[in-house]
Amino acid sequence: MTEYQDDHKILENFIREKGVSEIELILPDMNGIVRGKVVPASRFLHGVSRRTLRIASSILTVTMTGDYPTLPNGEDESVQDPDCVLQPDPISIRVAPGYSTPTAFVMTDALKNDGTPIDIAPRQVLRRVLALYEAKGWEPIVAPELEFFLTARNIDPDLPLETPIGRSGRAETVSQPYGLEAINEYEDLIEQVYEYCEVADIDIDTMIHEAGAAQLEVNFNHGGSMMLADQVLMFKRIFRQVAMQNGVYGTFMAKPMDNQPGSAMHIHQSLVDMESGKNLFALENGEDSPIFRSFIAGLQRFLPECAPLFAPNVNSFRRMRPQYDAPINVQWGRDNRSCGLRVPLSDGQNRRVENRLPGADCNPYLAIAASLACGYVGIEMGLEPTAPLQGSAYKLPRSLPRTLDEALDRFAICGPVREVLGEDFCKTFFAVKEMELDHFEGVVSAWEREHLLLKV
Repeated sequence: MTEYQDDHKILENFIREKGVSEIELILPDMNGIVRGKVVPASRFLHGVSRRTLRIASSILTVTMTGDYPTLPNGEDESVQDPDCVLQPDPISIRVAPGYSTPTAFVMTDALKNDGTPIDIAPRQVLRRVLALYEAKGWEPIVAPELEFFLTARNIDPDLPLETPIGRSGRAETVSQPYGLEAINEYEDLIEQVYEYCEVADIDIDTMIHEAGAAQLEVNFNHGGSMMLADQVLMFKRIFRQVAMQNGVYGTFMAKPMDNQPGSAMHIHQSLVDMESGKNLFALENGEDSPIFRSFIAGLQRFLPECAPLFAPNVNSFRRMRPQYDAPINVQWGRDNRSCGLRVPLSDGQNRRVENRLPGADCNPYLAIAASLACGYVGIEMGLEPTAPLQGSAYKLPRSLPRTLDEALDRFAICGPVREVLGEDFCKTFFAVKEMELDHFEGVVSAWEREHLLLKV
């Protein structure tokens, strides 16, 4: 039986065993927004067989504002907007919770008509990086930690967000990190999230109350990079749906509220040998390996140049302020949360580095791909990291961009990592973000009206 026939059988068996009648075909765009289409299960299997599951390729490049930039490969293709083939990833098919009609979702990859992958698709960008590690017999293992807020419903974007009312009838007003009573304010909602994640086979571990008012954090169990990126994407969707069913909003904005901390997506990363399963970040005696040191050095050297991939929006940079416990540089230290790169205390088999730079608003495929790409280039170049930091990293100079404008300028000249990620992707991603930035810069903010209108 061919690989194609195996994949088709996996999909067919799942649909039959789960009694699914509709399938959501999901194709993440540059911003990590879920796009795609819904088809009947019978038509889905027919489309897989005949490669007739298609969608406009332009959805990969649509901006947050619903616009389309001119693509770097020429205006003609942007205007013609050819179809791409949606190829389902059979291992990603899951039951979609909360639907009255039995529904499943499946992640798809975008292919050209000749069957080759479209290089700018975020899943393909991550797959490209993973292939470099696979060629060396290595597998990156990741474990994301995702922060997010619950807010009261807000139908007027000109008004600030407010903390929702909990089951006590009151809204939080002060920081309650790890507060059990605070998280119990939203017990019914959280229980529903756990139930939906179990139905969708999303492998989350613990959920805690973070430092912000009605701010939560969920930890994902470690695993393969593509699988975890898929799970983060779908968790965001599920959480927003459950929140709205409970009369509130769930948001993954990096900095949604004034005078509250931001939300991050910390990424724990390690490398294992694909044959032996041995952690390559540690030697037999438990000490740091040369691979580990060069991986850290690659993150230090190149992450500041790749900031738009883990801080993709104007709002992302509002989070990166020391007074809100967010990193401003790429110092590394052991069990030191002021550093952008933290190495948790662990034995050799569990040696890992936590990249604390990404915001919760990032595209998980691109943030993971960027982090792994920087580490890979560091290994290839045999780079050496700085000494691990003792004390506060906030006392040292800022090395991360302060704005999206600055970040895009630096990203444009980050040659080694752009080569790993793919130049076509980097140019397209830059075009999307440049158009979004241009839209933002055309908006006059409430702060400007408040402080400048009658004073200057």
